Amino acid sequence: MKGPLPSSGPFDPGMGVVDLKLAFVLSFGSATEPGSRFLLHLLPNPCCRLQSPDQPLPECTMTQIARRNPHVQAGDPVRMVLRQHRGTLVGVAIFSAIINILMLTSPIFMMQVYDRVLTSRSIPTLVSLLVIATALLVLMAVLDYLRSGILARIGIAVDRELRDSVFVAVVEQTLRRDAQGDGQQVVRDLDSVRMFLSGPGLVALFDLPWIPFYLLVCFAFHPLLGYLSLAGAIVLVVLMVWGFAVSKRSAMLATEALSQRNAWMEGSRRNAESLRALGMVSNIRNQWRDAHLTSLIEQTAGSEAGGKITAFTKMFRILLQLLLLAVGAYLVVGNLATPGVMLAASVLAGRALAPLEQAIGQWRQFVQYREARARLATLKIPNEASRTSLPSPRQSLVLSDVAVAPPGSHMATLQGVTLALQAGAAVAVVGPSAAGKSTLARGLVGAWPIVRGEIRLDGAEISQWSPDDLGKAIGYLPQAVDLFDGTVSQNIARFSPKPDDAATIEAAKLAGAHDMILKLPQGYDTRIGDSHLALSAGQKQRIGLARALYGSPFLVILDEPNSNLDGEGEAALCRAIRGIRERGGIAVVMAHRPSALAEVSHALYIRDGRQVVFGPQDEVMRKIVRNPDVVGKSGGITAAEPTS
Repeated sequence: MKGPLPSSGPFDPGMGVVDLKLAFVLSFGSATEPGSRFLLHLLPNPCCRLQSPDQPLPECTMTQIARRNPHVQAGDPVRMVLRQHRGTLVGVAIFSAIINILMLTSPIFMMQVYDRVLTSRSIPTLVSLLVIATALLVLMAVLDYLRSGILARIGIAVDRELRDSVFVAVVEQTLRRDAQGDGQQVVRDLDSVRMFLSGPGLVALFDLPWIPFYLLVCFAFHPLLGYLSLAGAIVLVVLMVWGFAVSKRSAMLATEALSQRNAWMEGSRRNAESLRALGMVSNIRNQWRDAHLTSLIEQTAGSEAGGKITAFTKMFRILLQLLLLAVGAYLVVGNLATPGVMLAASVLAGRALAPLEQAIGQWRQFVQYREARARLATLKIPNEASRTSLPSPRQSLVLSDVAVAPPGSHMATLQGVTLALQAGAAVAVVGPSAAGKSTLARGLVGAWPIVRGEIRLDGAEISQWSPDDLGKAIGYLPQAVDLFDGTVSQNIARFSPKPDDAATIEAAKLAGAHDMILKLPQGYDTRIGDSHLALSAGQKQRIGLARALYGSPFLVILDEPNSNLDGEGEAALCRAIRGIRERGGIAVVMAHRPSALAEVSHALYIRDGRQVVFGPQDEVMRKIVRNPDVVGKSGGITAAEPTS
């Protein structure tokens, strides 16, 4: 487990006790401290229990949670995590019970002062009452502090146990092309869930069940005071329900509009050069402004409605306390109650209605929490079940009647691809534009789904590897090369936590990028990205090629690798393909320009989303072009009708 917070185990009815040890750890210490680790050693949770206090803390994954709670619906990851912490939540509920009982300190103190001290004029009694009340209030403050700290750490725990799955889900959404807006709404949803669980909204929910207790005390003082307090509570409940109905639609519409607004801004940031060059700034600004105004209108509508309800709630609660004082005075005048009861009832009714008022004030956050949790429940979190680690492929690549479809579509845009390559081979995939070359590349790396057929490496279907393990055996250079915000070395080494500097430099040399990188301001340590040094398209492509070659992967897929390269870069590309073959790897090159074909052993010609011919390079090229030296004016291979 990483981080300061351990996961509490599922509540075992046979335990019979609340796991207050965990509450102590959550409130007073980090899980890495010796004392906290000793308490973790005693915890009953199989995920967090240590065999010895010196054992490294384990990481609780979503798969482990689901396995230990098979009755939990897999579609609600927040519920799954909260079930893991329900022992802690029970502890919070007990703390809340004690805090609410201690809230009686103030009204009881008032009653005793007015009904005993003032009548007896006893200073020792006053001092004794004050000392007892002070001690009880200090205890209440400590418990309230502990409760807030525990809830804050529960929010952090939910974030920790869901954040990795959320990140992977965002990536998968992008691959499936079903992300909404800027694609980061799910991240904001996780933030909303964490902030609600850590904030005063959840505290109010723990205090709400104690309203009947306070009302019963008011009835004990006098039925008239009890009925008046009950009427006030009913009015506030009606206001709370009304606030929920008003806020729900506004919150949903505002969230959608904000997502669209952010998507327009992100697209504008990525395409700033085109916007300026094509005079599109004003047009796109109008689109962004419309989405911004829509979100602003919905947010304002929700805020105004919530403001009206909050203002009326505050006014009504003060009015109710005045009414209680008035009724209490009436009872005192009629000798039906004491002055202490009059003041205590007013204070107690205010305390009884405080959770309702707080809930109304936090209702917008509660609505956002519900909406965020509902969206997270529909999130398709990839299965993290452990798989048998297969040895890295070293022998062959076989495609059998492969059909590839775009994400979210069942209609294949490429089908009927069948080929077999042995180690040391390289195939050039050629064909006219929109024939399906990039589709094949995306299918080979697993970015697009295979709807029919199979792809096998060393006889094993590629789904038998985990994405991370398969990624180590694959090098991929897409048409549009995007580099991350970091150093050149980090980008080439794929941001590995333990990069191999020698392998990084070797990959750069194979890509012909070593000398170019050395000329950058800080060489391999030069920071690149949107907020740092801007690279040319050719520089990005060379660094992207080096990233694809890092670690000597067995299968290297290059999609239009020479589209932005000069003569020196194309020569380096040819040397890289030759190097892949010489070390026993397999290269798949999607190309229009003939320079990339010089080092390949095979060729695959596809047209209209179908394989036409595959075989040795010389034989295939004779079939697909009338003259091997004929090159189109645009630099692409001029494809003629294949001859049999």
